[in-house]
Amino acid sequence: MAAAAACAPYGSWPSPLTAAHAAAHDGRPEYVGTVGADVWWTEPRPEEGGRRTLVRRPADGGPARSVLPAPWNVRSRLTEYGGLPWAGAERAGRGPLVVFVHHADQRLYAHEPDAPGAPPPRPLTPVSATGGGLRWADPVLRGAEVWCVLEEFTGPAPGDVRRVAAAVPLDGSAADDRAAVRELTDDRHRFRTGPKPSPDGRSAAWLVWDHPRMPWDGTELQLADVRPDGTLGPPRTVFGGPREAVAQLAWAADGSLLAVSDRSGWWNPYRVDTEGGGAVALCPREEEFGGPLWQPGLTWLAPLPEGPVAVLHGRGSCVLGVLDPDTGDLVDAAGPWTAWQPGLAISGTRVYGVAASPRSAYEVVELDTATGHARVVGARAADPVDPAHYPEPQTRTFPGPGGREIHAHVYPPHHPAVRAPADEAPPYVVWAHGGPTGHVPPVLDLHIAYFTSRGIGVVEVNYGGSTGYGRAYRERLREQWGVVDVEDCAAVARALADEGTADPRRLAIRGGSAGGWTAAASLAATGLYACAAIIYPVLDLRGFAAETHDLESHYTDGLVGPPQTLELRCRERSPVARADRITAPFVLLQGLEDPVCPPAQAQRLLAALRARTPVVPHAYLAFEGEGHGFRRAETMVRALEAELSLYAQVFGFDRPDVPRLDLSGG
Repeated sequence: MAAAAACAPYGSWPSPLTAAHAAAHDGRPEYVGTVGADVWWTEPRPEEGGRRTLVRRPADGGPARSVLPAPWNVRSRLTEYGGLPWAGAERAGRGPLVVFVHHADQRLYAHEPDAPGAPPPRPLTPVSATGGGLRWADPVLRGAEVWCVLEEFTGPAPGDVRRVAAAVPLDGSAADDRAAVRELTDDRHRFRTGPKPSPDGRSAAWLVWDHPRMPWDGTELQLADVRPDGTLGPPRTVFGGPREAVAQLAWAADGSLLAVSDRSGWWNPYRVDTEGGGAVALCPREEEFGGPLWQPGLTWLAPLPEGPVAVLHGRGSCVLGVLDPDTGDLVDAAGPWTAWQPGLAISGTRVYGVAASPRSAYEVVELDTATGHARVVGARAADPVDPAHYPEPQTRTFPGPGGREIHAHVYPPHHPAVRAPADEAPPYVVWAHGGPTGHVPPVLDLHIAYFTSRGIGVVEVNYGGSTGYGRAYRERLREQWGVVDVEDCAAVARALADEGTADPRRLAIRGGSAGGWTAAASLAATGLYACAAIIYPVLDLRGFAAETHDLESHYTDGLVGPPQTLELRCRERSPVARADRITAPFVLLQGLEDPVCPPAQAQRLLAALRARTPVVPHAYLAFEGEGHGFRRAETMVRALEAELSLYAQVFGFDRPDVPRLDLSGG
């Protein structure tokens, strides 16, 4: 007979899943690509200072291995969120040549991993001492050059910057000579993706957009002839516009130009007429075949050599399918994976991507379209504990104000050997995702399991403004940031409490970046939450518009309203301006090298709170060497344990397994 489950109050359950386990499994593989028949990708190394390495899996099925030792860190800082940081090409009899961006100095490097003597990477681009320097992303190898996006700072301010398409010579002649970098375009447009040459090499296409638009508001697909000398002719816009967001372009093997656009209200795939400017919908559906272009180089669509097109599509989460562009027939890949990241690569009949499920973290998956067989080929994470301790998400739709739908994933407390008293309802934490133009899928996240295995429920809310549900859902947040997101999170929390799923006296909210804004704004706008975890947040609308990086410096125009309304909306919504309304305890976690949400915002909130009597119980943990998004294992451990200690103190249960968080505000 099975042993009877032990009985213990929610929140006090013992769990074998530690903060160190969660930190070690944080992050995911990204930027999958193929060089010849080998598969490559970047992979996080939290235990190595948070660097990302470049991993290679040989075509013969041998084990995947890192090709770059520490401290090499393959990550671009273009627009601070980065972009595709590497590219490669196979060379007959000489092995692969790869180029990559090294995070520490943002230079492009060339590396020949199979060369005799294993020479170290050699620099291709110079260092600039002006402002943020020179930054590169979205590279393509073309002949003796690398074509990519160049971001060049012209002064010390975040907005002192220009972006162009550039060609970097592979011979290293530009390593100390900025003048040797050939500019392919002018800098008339503020933002762009890298130029993608057509199969015959006669054309190149890319995306552009300008302030105050974000790339999900409106982008233009531009096309130019490639002259025999490698220069580009005058660009012309052939698709997209100010109210049409083209998320991606791709060239098919037959030379036709494909693109993903939301002109129908949903991101769908199109074949673009490069002469007449028209377009044919390849699979018109009320589903998303694209997403927010936060980094250049993201791909939701990848043509196969024989004509079919690999696509990511769905409502909410995306799955992998193979589309016949002539008939519109779409067949999904078999397998347990329920959420795929925007990064597809092709080698012959094989499609590669990064996917996860509620029972498995993100891993590199191969689909052989000739056989329909799919399998994991890299980055498979070993379960650090018995998977019986993992939660099972419930994807639900909740009613919001005015009857609007709110999408969310509920993770009830779960432990295979412990139950709570029958008359007790569990504490719940509302997780508000970042972006805010983003989305969270229901996949295995050990940070969530860390709490649910201890008896604390989690609900992730894809509040109005989230992607995955069409443009109308995404634009619910237009000029309503700090209102709709706060209302939607509160509506979900109240619904869980009203139905008896959650204890109404033990509700918390947490979030990072834009989610940190929602968490802090919720404390100031509602009396619903007993506490909050606020992580590298936006706290001051005026400060954010003035202090953040260039990409998001006009984001508030759409999220809050035109500049002339910013002062009023700041007083109405900013946690810094409404600090007198915050009465619930919180922990504020901040990276001291954060260019997106600078620590000055946190300091202003703390100063406003500490001027009050009595001071609201709180803790402020600032981390040297961390930016926007924690990457180091020791930082993630400290942050997660501090969050648990906050809940233990506020919700009234004992957690001797973590250091007690000092909430005195000192």
